[in-house]
Amino acid sequence: MAKRTYQNYILLPRTGVRFPAGEPTSTTLSTLAKLTVNTQLDDVLDGDLTNQAVVLDTTGTTGAKLIRLAESELPELRAQLPGLRIVPEVFYFPQRWRYEVRRKPTPLANQPQVTIRIRLTEARTNRPVAGAIVVAFTDFEQREGEQATSDAQGVVRFRSVGNRKLEQFFVYPKAGLWSLWRKNITLKNNDVLQLQPVKLDVPDAKGFFYPMVPEGEPAGRGVKVGVIDTGTGPHPDLVIAGGASTVTGDEPTDFADVDEHGTHVAGIIAARGTPPTGVRGVAPEVDLYVYRVFGRGSEGASNFAIIKAIEQAVADGCDIINMSLGGGSPDDATEDAITFAHENGTVCFVATGNDGREPVSFPASFSLSLAVGAMGRKGTFPANTTDAPNVAAPYGTDKKNFVAAFSNVGPEVDFIAPGVGIVSSVPGGYAPFSGTSMACPMAAGIAARLLSAEPAILSLPRNAARAEAMIRLLAANVQSLGFGPTFEGTGMLFV
Repeated sequence: MAKRTYQNYILLPRTGVRFPAGEPTSTTLSTLAKLTVNTQLDDVLDGDLTNQAVVLDTTGTTGAKLIRLAESELPELRAQLPGLRIVPEVFYFPQRWRYEVRRKPTPLANQPQVTIRIRLTEARTNRPVAGAIVVAFTDFEQREGEQATSDAQGVVRFRSVGNRKLEQFFVYPKAGLWSLWRKNITLKNNDVLQLQPVKLDVPDAKGFFYPMVPEGEPAGRGVKVGVIDTGTGPHPDLVIAGGASTVTGDEPTDFADVDEHGTHVAGIIAARGTPPTGVRGVAPEVDLYVYRVFGRGSEGASNFAIIKAIEQAVADGCDIINMSLGGGSPDDATEDAITFAHENGTVCFVATGNDGREPVSFPASFSLSLAVGAMGRKGTFPANTTDAPNVAAPYGTDKKNFVAAFSNVGPEVDFIAPGVGIVSSVPGGYAPFSGTSMACPMAAGIAARLLSAEPAILSLPRNAARAEAMIRLLAANVQSLGFGPTFEGTGMLFV
């Protein structure tokens, strides 16, 4: 007998993410209600499913179910649960931009590999820089090279790129420092490279386009924003009103950041610090809700965790949801969850993706998402940082403005926002990140500021008409930067 291959699937109603209240009782609906966590499917269904076929998670009695099942058992499951959709579990990824090595460098003929060590230090203090990711490309186009991380003494050891010309060289440090970029260099043993400190009172692109909210102007008060991400905090600049972890098997109340990404995203929207000792978000008075959909040690967020997070955000009364994630296959489950939010008066901002002018990634490409691409401005980040290669045409009406080289494009783009060299909160301090992940919360935060000045819209019944009124409000407060609709959609939101 062939070995069974098990994978995860989501059971969904024939439409939407849960059966509506008042749905006539049926055998399928009654059976679905019995599928609770850890239930073996064979104990509920007729037939002969293996004991490995089990319920892993659920959004409720009449909602979606995450199950593990052998592919060969799918026909039997469909026969016993007619009227349910069965979709695969898929995963989505944070949309922070960073280069990565894809393959080891091709050895040079008749030349031995040379191991070298270099050292990273802070420019102002000469202290060692620990935990920096260093990426050295011998062939940038093919992404051939070597990647290493600096140790506690700031030392980085390379085994296969010593005494070789490096086409591109990138250093991505932890909090408090700008990144470093070099072209066409050859590293020598014991080279010392210095990284520049981040100064919180020097405006980045966010500060240029969206200075701190003047006293008396709308700053997001009365608006609830949900951030679906890697978790958030703790951080002194962030006040979190509520949230949850929706990762299967995790403690629901543990929504602390398992990375840095979610804290950075949340800070762009809602940080309440003041330079030069802190950062201020574009909508610091919003009520911030956090939904962690990434598990510890996992790179991707399950579409099932995203369904749960969107449903919880709607239940918590969020007006705006930010999803700085994407890159997975399109799927019915995520589309239905975004539709559910829309039908309940909540709009979802989603990052377009960082594939270098490729088509807009899913779920930003879904028609009910508000898809946000990334732009930058020359002079808002230091020269020779990893943001320098992101300067690319097209340039805007103001020639200092550019569409980030990594930003995905296409007719699905709704807005563009600053996403290059954005300084925000991270666990343990502050750091500049780039990506459509950074542009997305910028647009979401400005949307919250606009909405906070419109109590008539906020007080509407929570239905699709409310979501549509919010989108019309945004359409009345957008300005083209001159990039063209393929790159910027309708343009950038301004208050």
